[in-house]
Amino acid sequence: MKTLQLQRSKNSDWKYLKEEITLKSPLVLVFGKRELLEDEGIYDEIKSIFNDGHIVFGSTSGDITADKVDSDSITITAIEFEKSTFQVKRFNILDSVHKTSSFETGKELIKSFPKNGLKHIFIVSEGSFVNGSHLTQGMNEATNNEVLITGALCGDAAKFEKTLASYNENPKVGEVVAIGLYGDSLEVSCAINGGWTPFGPERIVTKSEDNILYELDGKPALDLYKNYLGEKAKELPGAALLYPLKVKSENENYPIVRTILNINEEEQSMILAGNILEGERVQLMMTHVDNIVNASESAALSANESRTKEAELAILVSCIGRKLVLDQRVEDEVEEVMEIIGKEATVCGMYSYGEIAPFNGEKKCQLHNQTMTITLISE
Repeated sequence: MKTLQLQRSKNSDWKYLKEEITLKSPLVLVFGKRELLEDEGIYDEIKSIFNDGHIVFGSTSGDITADKVDSDSITITAIEFEKSTFQVKRFNILDSVHKTSSFETGKELIKSFPKNGLKHIFIVSEGSFVNGSHLTQGMNEATNNEVLITGALCGDAAKFEKTLASYNENPKVGEVVAIGLYGDSLEVSCAINGGWTPFGPERIVTKSEDNILYELDGKPALDLYKNYLGEKAKELPGAALLYPLKVKSENENYPIVRTILNINEEEQSMILAGNILEGERVQLMMTHVDNIVNASESAALSANESRTKEAELAILVSCIGRKLVLDQRVEDEVEEVMEIIGKEATVCGMYSYGEIAPFNGEKKCQLHNQTMTITLISE
């Protein structure tokens, strides 16, 4: 595997983060600030650098490299697989026949890949209005939980206005891109960890619809949530990123963390980043910087412990909520990962609106929030 990384901010030239080398037909991951990716010439600009590249774009809430976390840049990570192959597929939720169904989008997208030799799928999905829970459920049905799937819902800083993604064209809204990796020589491992601590009583979801939470214990959910936040309730919906929900379901072996994306004062409801079902139990959660950093270290240890070969590529997907908590120490969690996986690995990734990966030790992918997700790849 050969890799090359470049980065630039607005009105600056491209800076090589790794030694400049020539790559053949590389997979080119372009992660960056949404406003910079809206430049009409962005695809042609990247194409001029990688004429035979397969170019995948995704907007972020911050770009991750081994050097730093940058919230005002475009970061390119180009990968030449020397012993393996890859295919890229895409669907657009807005212009497909499945525009109202994230489940069918996920299912049909994954079904479009040839199965023979398929080792791993990495997802770069729009993150503004896709139902990430339905998307992952559809993908799992298509693979029968037999293919490792990881990825991200694209971000838009902390603005939540719109997200962009694309394959071999200018970034646009509604796009879900999947990268399938093939080859016996590939070794792919992944792990997740959050570092959030529940507090307060468990409450039962008594009224919900998909990702909208209406009632807990028969009372308006937003009212209860505001009571817990106290003075911080004035800062909603932004303050909700610091106080997600722990959701326990009888259908899953582990609890899921769910971020609150928005609120509806008229309906006294909360809009979550993923589905929440009636009968599930929820608790508020909180954290601090050291817990988040330690969780990233734990995820790296888990992803690394079962490997036979050192990782050559590390894709890190962390949550915008974690970034807000970390603030000036945002690079600490990346540094902890680097300590575990080694300095030789090329590191790329993003802060996102949702992280896609299975629970540790499982194959079925899930939508996570407030989680560090690490995917390690080598040939």
